[in-house]
Amino acid sequence: MRFIYSWLIRGAAPIAFAVVLWRGLRDRSYWQGLAERFGFGRPLPNPSIWLHAVSLGEMSAAAPLVRALHSRYPRLALAVTAATPAGRARAQALFAEFAVVRFLPYDTPGSVRRFLERIRPRIAIIMETELWPNLFHECERRHVPVVLASARLSAKSVSRYRRLGGLFAGVFTRGVAVAAQSVEDAERFKSIGASADQTHVIGNVKFDVGRDAGIIESGKMLRAAYGARPVWVAGSTHAGEEEQVLEAHALLQAHRPDSLLLLVPRHKDRFVAVADLLARRRVKFARRSDMARSATGAGSPLDTQVLLVDTIGELAAFYASADVAFVGGSLVPIGGHNLLEPAALGLPVLTGPSHFNSQEIALLLLRRGAALQVADPKELAAVLQRLFDEPADRRRIGGIGTSIVEANRGSVERLLALIEPLLPEAHQS
Repeated sequence: MRFIYSWLIRGAAPIAFAVVLWRGLRDRSYWQGLAERFGFGRPLPNPSIWLHAVSLGEMSAAAPLVRALHSRYPRLALAVTAATPAGRARAQALFAEFAVVRFLPYDTPGSVRRFLERIRPRIAIIMETELWPNLFHECERRHVPVVLASARLSAKSVSRYRRLGGLFAGVFTRGVAVAAQSVEDAERFKSIGASADQTHVIGNVKFDVGRDAGIIESGKMLRAAYGARPVWVAGSTHAGEEEQVLEAHALLQAHRPDSLLLLVPRHKDRFVAVADLLARRRVKFARRSDMARSATGAGSPLDTQVLLVDTIGELAAFYASADVAFVGGSLVPIGGHNLLEPAALGLPVLTGPSHFNSQEIALLLLRRGAALQVADPKELAAVLQRLFDEPADRRRIGGIGTSIVEANRGSVERLLALIEPLLPEAHQS
């Protein structure tokens, strides 16, 4: 199976690379690190700890773990990889001072060998779920242990992996450890080939998100530009969802005409499309990129109805500047995004009905009253209106979220305890 897969991936890699080149015509970040996609890059002078997080969200969630690894194993180099330009840019923003940041190569045998020869990992830590047969095989051949950290697997993914039979069952060799987010995730990994003794439940590292002082300060600075207006943020929104969010905001403004929406699309290649949508709807909006380029960094005009956040890596600061957070990917069948980031900042969290990507977290917040579920724009507007009219209730709900996050911290320490025996020769500080 792996032999057939290798030939198929060799044929697919040039097509994938052509897509990268084509997308680079509109977004030049796709043209960065092109050789890295085939495993090329400057060799590291020392053996490394290698961590991979596929995209921006996973990279942000991995930040506490990356910093802990750097602190605990200072004599080993640190290599961080991503699969998307946004993830790579986020890694550079977070870790450039102490880590080498690259793209993960395509899973062809040659690309994988070149990559591993250059970064010389003592251990591979892969966030959530990225199962690449050739990469895992080459790690096994080189005796590099692999840890699937904060690993999760949906029921839909189980069916997909089972259809491919022995290809993915062979991924779970003796050198692979699965650090699952939940008991359910652990059982799903076992169902596709992981053994009981290599599967552990450590929780979700997203609970270790911190109330970073820099984020809080950035939020205060942004808030000062809004004045005393009621402010809500719609974070990580998708196509088909912005229309619903804008409809809800229009309904809210009938009751609170001074309310401000901070609209943060999930993917930067949609910034132009969302700006066009706002223009077509004749919404008075400003762009965050224009604010950032101004000499003073001044806020948007007071008559702005929507601030379009068309920049990368600022979502947490905009959460910290708002009164209420709606988390996107949930009014459309995407599966939702990180509810914990605004909850940790003490905001009431609103979500649509689609939250299967982190169902355990969503249900925990919903059952405890830290999050509220809405079905459509009308319901979203009604909940926003109530929360703005009742600040004490807004603070109460936000406090529940903060307490839940605090009570569930510790996944990073449990991960480090799992990793430590796999690096017995590393000199700790």
